[in-house]
Amino acid sequence: MDFANQRVCSKRTKPDHITFVGVLSACTHSGLVDKGLEYFNLIKEKHGLGYTIDHYACVVNLLSRSGRFSEAEDINKKLPMKPDKFLWASLLAGCRIHGNLDLAKRAAEALFKIEPENAATYVTLSNIYAAAGKWVKVAKNRNLMDVNKVVKKPGRSWTKIKRKVYTFLMGDRSNPRLNEIHELLEELQIKIREEGYVPKTDYVLHDVEDEQKEQNLSYHSENLAIAFAILVTPPGTSIKVFKNLRTCVDCHMFIKYVSKVVSRKIIVRDSSRFHCFEDGSYSCKDYW
Repeated sequence: MDFANQRVCSKRTKPDHITFVGVLSACTHSGLVDKGLEYFNLIKEKHGLGYTIDHYACVVNLLSRSGRFSEAEDINKKLPMKPDKFLWASLLAGCRIHGNLDLAKRAAEALFKIEPENAATYVTLSNIYAAAGKWVKVAKNRNLMDVNKVVKKPGRSWTKIKRKVYTFLMGDRSNPRLNEIHELLEELQIKIREEGYVPKTDYVLHDVEDEQKEQNLSYHSENLAIAFAILVTPPGTSIKVFKNLRTCVDCHMFIKYVSKVVSRKIIVRDSSRFHCFEDGSYSCKDYW
């Protein structure tokens, strides 16, 4: 961020609105809340630029991800323009991290009015309710999806090995090495538990026993793709996996530990961003 500061404040460089969107986004994904607020204030105070809805969405995202909801809501209430879907989605994302049920409901209701066809809102709200054990509300939210004829896209992951693309879906049995993949995942589960991994079953959207929840999580499409890549590539080879949806909390933690026990660099590109895992650590530091 020191480099960003030099670029923003350089006398030879005139930052524009887009410059600050990039800087604020970088602060958000790095967890630099106070630094992000400092840059937000610079937009008007030092550079004489007006705030755009994108700037407000970034700073609301910054605050809500760190759990500072009162400040985020205060900005939302004082907006000189109507909040858009990105701002409400930022609040909802923060509620998912910190389990703020009341604000999550209000943010979701606002998003339902703006884009009732977006499955991501329903799924995120269901995840928040599931984490809190509110299964009746999960069921009602799922029923609302059916009423509005909203269909969630199935999670799909793919990896490229020797110029050939291999695609994986949860429950898909078309890969000829599927049994080997499942056996490897079971082995990895044992190894990573010894390293401290604990499955994050809070977000599984079924009121079932923990053992079944853990099994559901381990067979998510990105885990299948990673296990396959481990099987068919030489030890030490970096692994790259792409996913059409956002990586869930448990898979994020699972891949972190897998990168350590197999001594591989694993890069996952989901619908949100790139995640780089290596030797049990990851690039985003839980701000993703």
